[in-house]
Amino acid sequence: MKAVFFSLLFILSCQINAQEKYPKDYFRSPLDVPIILAGTFGELRSNHFHGGIDIKTQQREGLPIYGIADGTVTRIKISHWGYGKALYVAHPNGYTSVYGHLQKFSPEIEAYIQKVQYDKKSYTLELFPDFGELKVKKDSIIAYTGNTGGSSGPHLHFEIRSSISEKPTNPLFYGIDVRDATDPTLVSLYAYPLSKNAQVNQSAEKMEINFSKQSDGSFLADKVYASGTIGFGVNAYDRQDLAANKNGLYAVKQSVNGKVYTDFDFETFSFGETRYINTLIDYHHFGKYRQRIQKCFRSPGNKLSIYNTLVNDGKIDVREGLSYNVEILMTDFEGNLTKLVIPVEGKKQALKIRSKTEKTDYYISAKRPNTFNLGVASVYFPASTFYEDFYIDLREANDTVTIHNNTVPAHRNFTITFDTEKYSPVERKQLFIARLDSKLRPSYASTYKRGKTFTTRTRNLGTYTLAKDTIAPVIKPKNFKEKQWLNNYKYLSLTIADDLSGIDSYSATLNGEWILMEYEPKKNTITYNFDDKILDKTQCELKVTVTDNVGNSTIFTSSFYRK
Repeated sequence: MKAVFFSLLFILSCQINAQEKYPKDYFRSPLDVPIILAGTFGELRSNHFHGGIDIKTQQREGLPIYGIADGTVTRIKISHWGYGKALYVAHPNGYTSVYGHLQKFSPEIEAYIQKVQYDKKSYTLELFPDFGELKVKKDSIIAYTGNTGGSSGPHLHFEIRSSISEKPTNPLFYGIDVRDATDPTLVSLYAYPLSKNAQVNQSAEKMEINFSKQSDGSFLADKVYASGTIGFGVNAYDRQDLAANKNGLYAVKQSVNGKVYTDFDFETFSFGETRYINTLIDYHHFGKYRQRIQKCFRSPGNKLSIYNTLVNDGKIDVREGLSYNVEILMTDFEGNLTKLVIPVEGKKQALKIRSKTEKTDYYISAKRPNTFNLGVASVYFPASTFYEDFYIDLREANDTVTIHNNTVPAHRNFTITFDTEKYSPVERKQLFIARLDSKLRPSYASTYKRGKTFTTRTRNLGTYTLAKDTIAPVIKPKNFKEKQWLNNYKYLSLTIADDLSGIDSYSATLNGEWILMEYEPKKNTITYNFDDKILDKTQCELKVTVTDNVGNSTIFTSSFYRK
């Protein structure tokens, strides 16, 4: 119990020191509702760490968002995915606040954006207003919460970054209060043989280790018999008091016989390194089981800056006849602690499970560029596409190539090139490169056509094929009918969809003039707000054109009445 107390005291002192770097009374909360998190800073996401906190908005859209301090808008971005509608505000103290997945902006900012959208005839845009052009006052409404972009439900994505380096820091350091007295949850523990001839419990492969909860609340693992260089990894998550979401840990520390071997936390990181998350987790395990095991050791290619301490890359050299006491502490931002103790005994045993290396005809040298000709297609991997060398599985058949599987991460884009010489020029217009999912359903991969050569660049291993799309998109009115009076309508909405190659572009005119239609791909809708323009005719003529990614187009026309 005394050891747990001193461990907790050490962690709290480190967090207090970190918090003293940041102003705690300068910023106010962006929302006037209790702060309950759906996502934490640094949380493990697909191919990236979460760069902010996700604040719950009571399952509603349209809550007012307030300027957390005086400042000026420095960037506005509107996209169909990612942060959706996003606002960036620079503050005099050297920080920038970021607000994502917005429903709409304040009237002044909305008018500024809409003018540019109509000038460029584009819904999506990225703007960098002159410094001081759009000023923000603390406590003033700057936007409203929404669900735009890659959001899976209404919430506010909120960040605080350095205005100079653009590195995000954990927003909880700035005085945002979240109720959390709940310890992190440990789900599973794994041991890894890492050196040649290393073993764990008679296995040369990764082994899951059982553990049990002790009377003091800590966890004790079954004794591990090992030899050679080994490492450990944990699958764990955190919960706040008022939410059921499985959020990320704040810090992980591993000690061996009282000496800290690994200590990392999510105080800050750079966006440039975020894809190295695929070296922090056991990516092979994630690809097979969709579970993220955080390694307490550093793997090849790992260039993350999150480590405060790293001795021997967090790897443990186990010698015959010696005993080791491994302790892993998992904490959340508030210092709530889950402790795991792993007894390790150096003992070489007869192997029951030998190391498996699946050899193929193709081998990747990670530090060098690699090119493979597969007949129907060729694949080019630039140097450092992968983190380490391995045998890659490459196959081809009937306009289809299989490039390994989803258990290996690619850090850089690689190129797949198909030869379409056997197809006529008319057929080539309808063809595109598609990635097949586990059920062999195709999805469009950005296809660049140069004569008879089709190319795509991607970081996703898997199966790719040539697919043909001959069917134009579908357009249907959603909230109105032909020749209908729409006097009391606030907006006009249509459904647009394309079942194969997907929608590339859309445009709409009202009485021959371009109008702004907001596209929400999650709902397959485009929407026009009648407040945008004063209609000068009672009878209105609407024309909508939608084009898919191979050029098939559909034109929809309709008349309605409005005074």
